[in-house]
Amino acid sequence: MADGTRTTRAAAESRRTRAAADAATEEKTRTARPELVVADPPPEPDYPRYRVEPGAGLRLADVDPDESEHFRKKKDVLPELERNRDRIAELQSRLYAENRRSVLLVLQAMDTGGKDGTIKHVFEGVNPQGCQVSSFKAPSAEEAAHDFLWRYHQHVPSRGMIGIFNRSHYEDVLVVRVKDLVPEEVWRPRYEVINQFEHALTLSGVTVLKFYLHISKDEQKRRLESRLADPDKRWKFSANDLRERRHWDAYMAAFEEAIGNTSTEHAPWYVVPANNKWYRNLVIARTIADTLEAMDPRYPEPEEGLDAVAVDD
Repeated sequence: MADGTRTTRAAAESRRTRAAADAATEEKTRTARPELVVADPPPEPDYPRYRVEPGAGLRLADVDPDESEHFRKKKDVLPELERNRDRIAELQSRLYAENRRSVLLVLQAMDTGGKDGTIKHVFEGVNPQGCQVSSFKAPSAEEAAHDFLWRYHQHVPSRGMIGIFNRSHYEDVLVVRVKDLVPEEVWRPRYEVINQFEHALTLSGVTVLKFYLHISKDEQKRRLESRLADPDKRWKFSANDLRERRHWDAYMAAFEEAIGNTSTEHAPWYVVPANNKWYRNLVIARTIADTLEAMDPRYPEPEEGLDAVAVDD
């Protein structure tokens, strides 16, 4: 009887734990639908169309990298881009002052996909005191001696901060797969580990947004040739870019599977058409601005009695 009672209590405790986690996840994932703050949906640009819904799968061939909606030229997006950059700057200031939550932005793309350009143009005017960028190269000996998430977890933004991962923990299910650095029985379970990692971040107050910058193979060729032709851009060119380009199809398959397995209600992926850099910037800026607005960070309450304070001469 005692064993039965313990089993019943354990089952009840397990249900309460699961219910508490589900409730916390639901409350925190409302920011994963940032268009809910839009007065007249759909938003412009219509970024929700690029969100990969959980379990929906992904075929990158179905996403046109040249898509730009009704926008046709860079000048068409400049007023709206500026408006959303101003929104990000203001909301980031409130997030920093509130000092309770943070935002993690993950940027992934093929070489020349525009990760650096996105950071430069979307975050123009944002106070660098409240924003940090982490770039990840091949792991050091110390990093490789730990579990694959160890080096990334150390760079998760602290409270009040916007953190940007220029490449990320997804390299450990992408490049390691394409280059056969570890066997499938090692990299495949990492999808679930990544989902658990991002869920843990969500429950701790980190809003996770992930963007894949989708360019075509022809566009990559043009960008590589542009770097070669311009003496001021040649420093960006690496012979390794050409070696990686030969694995294009393998990378597309790896990205499709990684994104399809890890786009969740609380940490969604957006596959953003990125052949037109100006459209890419606008889509990402609006998504971030609306997400921050959905978070609704608040300035802390001031000390009491400040109305009676006079500053000495």
